[in-house]
Amino acid sequence: MKTMRWSQQDGTGLEHLVLDATDNGIVVESAVVGEDETHAFGLVYRIECDARWQVTRLALKLAGGASLDLHRKDGDNGDAHAWTGANGELLEQLRGCIDVDITATPFTNTLPIRRLQLARGERRVIRVAYVRVPQLSVSAVEQAYTCIEPDHRYRYEGLDTGFTADITVDENGFVLDYPGLYKRVA
Repeated sequence: MKTMRWSQQDGTGLEHLVLDATDNGIVVESAVVGEDETHAFGLVYRIECDARWQVTRLALKLAGGASLDLHRKDGDNGDAHAWTGANGELLEQLRGCIDVDITATPFTNTLPIRRLQLARGERRVIRVAYVRVPQLSVSAVEQAYTCIEPDHRYRYEGLDTGFTADITVDENGFVLDYPGLYKRVA
């Protein structure tokens, strides 16, 4: 079991995360107290992955507010990377997404970093389920990751927004520094 904490670099938020990895998969549970441009929020989330770091479930709950529960499975009938909501409804807009990106945490960058295992200089474009907090709205977006230095730095690109950041990670792909946004404190 591994425990990590990040602070928002503007001093308004803190995240406490516990990661449990076994041969069968990875379970992450986290609590975030933060704020965006206009709202303060409290959020708890759970991410379940298979042993290859592919997300199979994402559950989020705002303190005193809304929740979101998404499930991903690889179907036998051509439903590759199909997502469903809490009531089993097919979320067609998320088809093809393997990873998730939650705006309130740097942790979700670890998912593609660990899953893709990029070599130095290698760049991959991926489609992710992007969750905005505190709205809990979800959409599919394209992002790219480039390995600048294995075990140290990756370039993140939000292809829909043009946002780019060089993220520093530890030897396990966990974010240490996301410039201007988050810094690991424990």
